[in-house]
Amino acid sequence: MREIAAARTVTVADYMAAANAHYYATRDPLGAAGDFTTAPEISQMFGEMVGVWIADLWTRAGGPAFHYVELGPGRGTLAADALRTAARFDCKPQGLHLVETSPALRAAQSARLPDAEHHDEIDSLPDDLPLIVIANEFFDALPVHQYVATKDGWRERIVVRGGNGITAAPDTVPADEAIPPALRDRAEGTIVETAPVAAAVMHQCSARLARQGGAMLAIDYGYCGPATGDTLQAVKAHRFADPFADPGEVDLTAHVDFAALAHAARRPGTNVFGPVDQGAWLQAMGIDARLQTLVAASPARAGDLQGQRDRLVAGDQMGTLFKAMALTGAGWPQPAGFDISGEIA
Repeated sequence: MREIAAARTVTVADYMAAANAHYYATRDPLGAAGDFTTAPEISQMFGEMVGVWIADLWTRAGGPAFHYVELGPGRGTLAADALRTAARFDCKPQGLHLVETSPALRAAQSARLPDAEHHDEIDSLPDDLPLIVIANEFFDALPVHQYVATKDGWRERIVVRGGNGITAAPDTVPADEAIPPALRDRAEGTIVETAPVAAAVMHQCSARLARQGGAMLAIDYGYCGPATGDTLQAVKAHRFADPFADPGEVDLTAHVDFAALAHAARRPGTNVFGPVDQGAWLQAMGIDARLQTLVAASPARAGDLQGQRDRLVAGDQMGTLFKAMALTGAGWPQPAGFDISGEIA
C-alpha cells in the first residue's frame, strides 16, 4: 500500500479497496484477539433472529426450494446460527453459498460450514432457484469516493504521500457533476461520499431477485442520504485508528447510505423495505422472548446474556446506528420486521 501511494495518484476509494484487499487476505480480523467484533460474534441471538426471519418468509412464500447466500460471511457464525434456527421450522436451503475472497476467512467458514460452496463474486451464484441473501456488515467495507468543496468547486479527495506520511487532499480536476444537486452549494470544506461499488453490488442482487425470486436482508451501520460528512474510519485492536497511518493493517469502513442502496435496488420485479433500526427489527423478530428462554436454561449467564441483548438493541449501542433493509422478488411476501410505510421514497 505504501508503494501504491508513492508511485501514483489514487483516490480514497482506490486506497480503501487496496488496503482492505490486503487486510482481509492476510488475517481473521474478528473476535477478542482480532480488531473488531460483529453482531453474530456478540451473541447467538442475532443469527437466530435472522433464521426466524428466513423461516417466516419462506413459510409465507409457500415453502419453495431456495439457495442460502451470504455476502462477506465472516467466520460463518451467522449462517450457522440462522440455518440451525430455520431448520427447526423445516426450512432448509438446497444449497449454501458464501461470497468470500479472504483465504483466512474461507478456512474458518469451511470448518463451521463444511457443505458451503465459495464464490469470488455474485455472478457465479446459481440461477436455478430463488435466493435468500444475507449481507451483515458487508457494505460498510466497500470503497467510498470522497469529494470536498473547495473555493474553486468540488474536487475528489486523493491519497498523497509526503513528508508527514500518507494524507488525503483535493485533486485538481473539477468534480461538481459527481455531487447530488441538493448538496452542491455546501460550504467550503464539506465532504460528500459516494459508493458506486456498493450500488453495483445491490443492483446485481436486485436483478437476481427479480429474475429468480427470493429475498435479501442487509444490515449495517449507516444513514439515509443525501448527507455530508467524512465517515471513513479505521479500527485496530478494537480501537479507532488513523485510516492513513498503517495501510493494509487496519480495517477500513465507511457508513452506508441506505437511500443510495435502495435507489440501486429498485427495478421492476423487486420491492424494497426499510431501513428500520436494528434494535427495533430484532425486537420485532422476538429477541426478548429468546433472551428469556436462554436465561431460563442458564440462570448463571443471565447478566452476560442481557448484556449481549442490550449491545445489539440499545439505542446508545448498536440499536439505532445499525439499520436493516430488505428486498423481495416478485410474488414474495412482505418480510417480517418491516413496516411498508417506512419504505424510502
